[in-house]
Amino acid sequence: MQVYFLGTGTSQGIPVIGSNHSVCKSSDAKDKRLRVSVWITWEDNSVVIDCGPDFRQQMLTSGCEKIDAILFTHEHADHTAGLDDIRPFFFKQKRDVPVYGHFRVLENLSRRFDYIFATENKYPGAPGVQKFVVNNNEDFKIGQTKIKPIEVNHGNLQVFGYRIQDFVYLTDVKTIDNTEIKKLIGVKVLVVNALREEPHQTHFSLQDALDFIHLVQPERAYLTHISHLMGFHEEVQQRLPKNVFLAYDNLKITF
Repeated sequence: MQVYFLGTGTSQGIPVIGSNHSVCKSSDAKDKRLRVSVWITWEDNSVVIDCGPDFRQQMLTSGCEKIDAILFTHEHADHTAGLDDIRPFFFKQKRDVPVYGHFRVLENLSRRFDYIFATENKYPGAPGVQKFVVNNNEDFKIGQTKIKPIEVNHGNLQVFGYRIQDFVYLTDVKTIDNTEIKKLIGVKVLVVNALREEPHQTHFSLQDALDFIHLVQPERAYLTHISHLMGFHEEVQQRLPKNVFLAYDNLKITF
């Protein structure tokens, strides 16, 4: 399995528009973060989790040529606003692109992108999608591979993370029930959000994330959905445990 970090930033990305913060002015490429998303490939499968407003740029940079499915974590714009840019995949693959998410999320997208989800009098230049509702505690398959949804809380908003084999991707987590944590037993690679060092109402802080990683005990963990307020990439990385890494845009890991 290969995981390609398409974006590792928070909702505004880094640099933040108009900001004079020192991290936003950094010349280190690892301090420049697009909105959060990953591209996962295994066997003949190619899956993206979330497609935010930087999706087109991310696809061009990564060289992704095929999408078998898009898994949505939740409906916020930094995770969904790039949906229109699936058009080249739809035209090339000549079939609807499967999209997976909570019923609430798919309904939200159906309103915002009504021309994509239309079933009658559809604009011929629009892409097509095939909707699959994800329910907690109900695994589903992509190809022959089982995908396990993991339910977490983003403040008061329900969000799905996903387990694919020994890989787990969680973002926008603030709390998670013990029943969901049990689904993470034996995971080798865990990706989880860490917004900044200071506490936040709807996201893990750095210490929250480290405590969670210690609880789950993966072989390796990568932090994502990172704000400029976290600090410089290289400085923060030096303070992390040896099996915990700050992810950065265009990082590729294989396991």
